[in-house]
Amino acid sequence: MRSIIVQYLFYGSIIFGIWTALLLIHFHHTYENNQEKKFQKSESVWSLEKNVHLQATQGSEQMQKPHLRKEWSAENKPEKQKGFNSSKPELIHGLFKYGFNIIVSRSLGKERDVPDSRNAMCLKKQYPKHLPTASVIICFYNEEFNALFRTLTSVINLTPHHLLEEIILVDDKSEFDDLKEKLDYHLEVFRGKIKLIRNKKREGLIRAKLIGASLASGDVLVFLDSHCEVNRFWLEPLLAVISKDPHIVVCPLIDIIDAMTLEYKAFPVVRGAFDWNLHFKWDTVYSYEMEGPEGPTGPIRSPAMPGGIFAIQRHYFNEIGQYDKGMNLWGGENLELSLRIWMCGGQLFIIPCSRVGHITKQHIEDNIRILRSQAYNSLRLAHVWLDEYKEQFFLQKPGLKSMNYGNISERVELRKRLGCKSFQWYLDTVFPELEASMNDS
Repeated sequence: MRSIIVQYLFYGSIIFGIWTALLLIHFHHTYENNQEKKFQKSESVWSLEKNVHLQATQGSEQMQKPHLRKEWSAENKPEKQKGFNSSKPELIHGLFKYGFNIIVSRSLGKERDVPDSRNAMCLKKQYPKHLPTASVIICFYNEEFNALFRTLTSVINLTPHHLLEEIILVDDKSEFDDLKEKLDYHLEVFRGKIKLIRNKKREGLIRAKLIGASLASGDVLVFLDSHCEVNRFWLEPLLAVISKDPHIVVCPLIDIIDAMTLEYKAFPVVRGAFDWNLHFKWDTVYSYEMEGPEGPTGPIRSPAMPGGIFAIQRHYFNEIGQYDKGMNLWGGENLELSLRIWMCGGQLFIIPCSRVGHITKQHIEDNIRILRSQAYNSLRLAHVWLDEYKEQFFLQKPGLKSMNYGNISERVELRKRLGCKSFQWYLDTVFPELEASMNDS
């Protein structure tokens, strides 16, 4: 056991050193060369967004009047002449502290408009007036203040008031000063709509989400990361699917917010998948899945969900066993829940007409601890859900075979109680490509 920990520490330090060197080289040589071109492209993107917005208000959709939104203007636009470059100590420090460009983030401030990235066919869709209410749960730990606040304001601005039961904000014992009294002060404008919970000790993302969910009163739980920006009509498509079948779990299509420019970029229609390392990855969608009457706007069957951005009926979340409380920090919980949904009678879909932007951070916080948690969580997943196929995982990760993974008896019992199908059924019915990859290797 001691030798395994030493190996993790050694390899972790090497990985951290490589990341450091690559980040510095990449940011120094690439950023300034591409900056002017990117912001010129950004200008055309923003003007296009205004046209799409105008079409939406004149068409079948009526955009809800925003509560707090400011117009995108020169005042909060990240112009190059505002004076940052890739060699600034503040930029480098921010990248290692937060994983993205804090200079641009501060220039954007606490709210902004983002371009409507939906397919044009989505603008013609109609949603029922009476939909379930949603509790939006956002957990954060040492998040950059402006990125966190843009997450909140985007939800407030772009969610119909009658559908938003509450936003539950869970602070997992952050250490940064601006996430304490300053955050309390700025949240006063949302009084009555946001509940702020401060954990007395760091629980990790998984258990922090469970704390938020336990306090929710909405019909549907919607989990978001703390560095997101939701898009127009993001919530209605998710709620509409769940209202028809509470055993369907839905994810928005995740757009990219660039870590250096914070430019919002549309992402193509994809589905979630994973490999035998139990690493999540995006996968292409078969053309036949987009040939129906809804075209590229119809729900996409997805073998797995990404990270922590999804919506689930609250009672179903409790019925199916929530998250595995025995998992640490974060990592692997999305795949574990995905397998449980499919194998235990539910379904998982990505909804292309729901769009949420997400900052793709450029560092791994607390690298050694995170790697250890991900290995631990993956082992719990493998021993509970993969049946005989866990040997395929150990072929990829032989060093983990003797590693401790805690007590899984409660999760094994949950699987029996729910009458879940075998992992072979999952491979045959939901994700046959994974077994095919095993045969090809």
